[in-house]
Amino acid sequence: MKTTETETAKPRKERKANADKRRQQLLDATLRSIVANGLTKTTLATVANEASLSQGVAVFYFKSKTGLLTEALREQYRRYEENWQQALAAAGPDHLDQLLALIRADFAPQVCNSDALSIWFAFWGEQKFTPSYADVSAQFDIRRSQAVRNVCERLLADDDQANPARIAEWIDGFTDAFWQRLHLFPKTETIENALESTFELVQQLLPDHAERIRKQVR
Repeated sequence: MKTTETETAKPRKERKANADKRRQQLLDATLRSIVANGLTKTTLATVANEASLSQGVAVFYFKSKTGLLTEALREQYRRYEENWQQALAAAGPDHLDQLLALIRADFAPQVCNSDALSIWFAFWGEQKFTPSYADVSAQFDIRRSQAVRNVCERLLADDDQANPARIAEWIDGFTDAFWQRLHLFPKTETIENALESTFELVQQLLPDHAERIRKQVR
């Protein structure tokens, strides 16, 4: 009896591993197809071709183009979230270090590059018409915004005059604007300028910490 259970469990595990591999192949291929073809012209066929799989495999795992694209957006956000969470964890217990780490993470090459920006803006432009895209974005954006807000609240806990929520909102809006500039003007805008400008903004918003910020970002 034990031998039979072992023999049947192993193929099931292998099937799941194979299914996970196929799903990841298709998600990676979807993101590449969006970069190459745009969101509208990305189809189950273009994705299957990019992944070197049959279109039937794409249909089997994701049922429809919308289902596939929604999961691809979730994958894009997952990578982004993993990046900022790792940066936050690596920053240590100091709240200013944490805030600067979150800002740096927003402009890290693995999440802020021409391909990634093309994917982000392709999806964001369609959120009004595709509720599933908006739902995924809201789910991940709330966690990121709350992380910045939490750090600002801890950093300014002893300042009764400060408005941590508003400061966090301004920082997020500022970095969002630079993502747009990097996407629209890749020949003239740079990540270095985006970071420098954002840190200058933070110095203005947090004057009591300005000197420390200047020393850390030189």
